[in-house]
Amino acid sequence: MSSWKPLAVLTAALLSAGSVAPAQISIGIGVEPACPYGYFDYAPYDCAPYGYYGPDWFVGGRFYGAGPWFHGPRGFYGHVDNRYDPHNGYHGPMPERGSGAFNHFRGNEARDGQGHVGQAGHGPEGEHSGGFAGGGRPGGGHPGGHR
Repeated sequence: MSSWKPLAVLTAALLSAGSVAPAQISIGIGVEPACPYGYFDYAPYDCAPYGYYGPDWFVGGRFYGAGPWFHGPRGFYGHVDNRYDPHNGYHGPMPERGSGAFNHFRGNEARDGQGHVGQAGHGPEGEHSGGFAGGGRPGGGHPGGHR
C-alpha cells in the first residue's frame, strides 16, 4: 500500500496545479520579399544575387517564387548556381531593390523552390541569358528552360 502513496501525492499535485495554458501555434507567412532577382528558398528568404537563379525560374518577367510563396508548376525543378548561396560559403554582394546585373548565370544544381535538390529534366547549358531584362527586373525565360 505504501507504493501507492507517492503516486497519489503526485496525482493530487498535478490536479491542483491550476489551469495550464493551451499550446498556441502561430504561422505568419506575410508578403514575399521584393527582390530584383528572386530570393533564397530558405528562411529568412534574403534576396539572392543576380546569377543565382536561371531563366527557367522566370516567366513573363515574374519570378516563380521560393519557400512558402513558391507558385511554379507541380514537379518543377529549375537551375541555380549554388556558388552564390551563403550556405555554400558565398560572401559576395547581395542585391538591393533596383540593383543592376553583376554576373552571368552558370547553373550547377537544380532545386524545386522549397530547398530540395533534384533533377530538372534538362541541362543548364542553354541558360546563359541570365533570365533578366534591364532595370534590375527579372524578364524572359520559360518554365523548364526550354526555348
